[in-house]
Amino acid sequence: MDFTLSKYRKLLEALQRKGYRFITFEEYYANKASFDNESIVIMRHDVDLLPENAFAIADIEHRYGIRSTYYFRIVPASYNAEVIERIAALGHEIGYHYEDLCICNGDHHLAIKHFEESLEKLRIHYPIRTICMHGSPRSKYDPKDVWSAYNYRAYGIIAEAYRDVDFSKIGYLTDTGRCWNGAKYSIRDKVDTPYTLECKTTDDVIAWIERYKLPQQLMITTHPQRWNDKSLPWLKEFVLQNIKNQVKKQINKRKQ
Repeated sequence: MDFTLSKYRKLLEALQRKGYRFITFEEYYANKASFDNESIVIMRHDVDLLPENAFAIADIEHRYGIRSTYYFRIVPASYNAEVIERIAALGHEIGYHYEDLCICNGDHHLAIKHFEESLEKLRIHYPIRTICMHGSPRSKYDPKDVWSAYNYRAYGIIAEAYRDVDFSKIGYLTDTGRCWNGAKYSIRDKVDTPYTLECKTTDDVIAWIERYKLPQQLMITTHPQRWNDKSLPWLKEFVLQNIKNQVKKQINKRKQ
């Protein structure tokens, strides 16, 4: 079975065996030049749903001596103050998984107000310095478009995970679509990169790691709600994601 916590441990172990160093996105962006010749992984987790799943992964990483970045939405399905503080207490970075323009139906003025309020709410628990857009696949608005009118650096934000990474130098892997080659299912979780990483399963990713086929520097994005050891939650996510994938596939076809 793929997308279990035990499989996630194997992924971490494979990366560590090959000498990859795990860093947070904040750490990377604040010290980019110092990592030029290192094998690094920016491990990013987009907490769209089920924040308790995020804590389970954070705890595993902590036991492996790994620090990573967790992006929380402000909606009730993601935002959980207790979980956020528990994850931060393990040494992980917390960031804002913003979708304000979608929540505010494309109104830039309302969106930036919503962004300010959401950032303030999250900063009660952690001094947020990086952000990452939530794809909001059902919305016609791209959350990143709010930055055509405003500048996130005016709010003490040093970087946005899609806008401030040179993906011509850093490989990108994401479990969007509950697979590792789900570009056809993704609405906005896409980057412009020369690297072709045709890895469908986590075992495929591990095999590429073992054969030194992955780039020296990586950003890996997971969605914690996908990763379960218990059979019923695992099956529920498997079925729901397959349905979502077909819907997203049709949306992408209409855009072509």
